[in-house]
Amino acid sequence: MEIKASEVKALRQKTGAGMVDCKNALVKAEGDAKKAEKILKELGLAAAAKRSGRATDQGSVFTKISDNQAVVLEVGCETDFVANNKDFAVLGKELCDIALQNNSEEITDEMKAKVTDTISTIKENISLKRIKRMDIADDELVMDYIHGGGSIGILVKLKSEKKESIKDEKVKSLGFDCALHIAAFNPEFLSRDDISPEELKEQEEIFTVQAKNLGRPEKVLEGIVKGKMNKYFSEICFLDQPFVKDDKQSVSKVLDALSKEIGSKISVSNFIYFRVGEEF
Repeated sequence: MEIKASEVKALRQKTGAGMVDCKNALVKAEGDAKKAEKILKELGLAAAAKRSGRATDQGSVFTKISDNQAVVLEVGCETDFVANNKDFAVLGKELCDIALQNNSEEITDEMKAKVTDTISTIKENISLKRIKRMDIADDELVMDYIHGGGSIGILVKLKSEKKESIKDEKVKSLGFDCALHIAAFNPEFLSRDDISPEELKEQEEIFTVQAKNLGRPEKVLEGIVKGKMNKYFSEICFLDQPFVKDDKQSVSKVLDALSKEIGSKISVSNFIYFRVGEEF
C-alpha cells in the first residue's frame, strides 16, 4: 500500500524514530499510525512520549495562592519583549485575583475586558489561554513555583494526616522542592495508580516483545519486563521519580522520611504543570 510522506513525517515527529523505520512500521501496520507507533516501541526505536506539547508562542504563566484556593493561568502574547513588559505582568496578577474572587476556571467578561485594555496599551495581541485552580482544605498546603521568568508555572498540593503539621516549615520546604522537581521533570502522572489499565497492558506487551527480541529464555522474561516497567514508572510518575535534590531516593521515599520525622503522614495529592505555548 502507498504510505504518504506526510504520514511518515507525523510518525517521526511523534516518536523520534528515523524516516525509514517510520515508513517500514507504517507499511507493516498497513497505514495504522497507532499500530505503527507500537511496532516502533517494540523495536526500541521510539523515544518516550512527552506529556507536554511543543511551545508555539510567547507569554507567561502566573500563579497566586490564597487561604483556601490557588490558581495558575497562562497569558499568551506575540513576542518575548511583551512577555517581560510591566503592564503584562500587572495584567497576569489582576487576572489571578479575579479568578480567585470568582472561585472558578471560567474566562469571564471581566477578564476579557482586562485583556482588551492591556492590548490597547501595549499594542500587541494578548490572550488569556487557560486557567486551573485548586481548593485548599485545613489539612492541605499548596506551594507554587515559577521558572524561567514565567515560562513554566507549577502548583503542588500536599496533605497531612495531622492538620497542625501542615504548617511545619519542613513541610513547606519539601512542598517547594516538589514544585521545583515537577518544573524540572514534568511527570505525566502523580502515581502509577493514575495510569489506565489499557496503557499499562500495552506497555507490558511492548516490553515483553522487546525482551523476546533479545533472545532471552522464557523463565527470565517476567523479571526483565518487571524491571522495564519499574524504569518506565520512574520516568513518568512523580512519586516514582528520583528526587530532584537526592536522586538516590524516590519522591515517595523522601515523603515517607519527612512523615516519620514529624510524626504525621505527608502525601502529595495533586499537581498542575503549565508551560507557555504547550498544546493542551
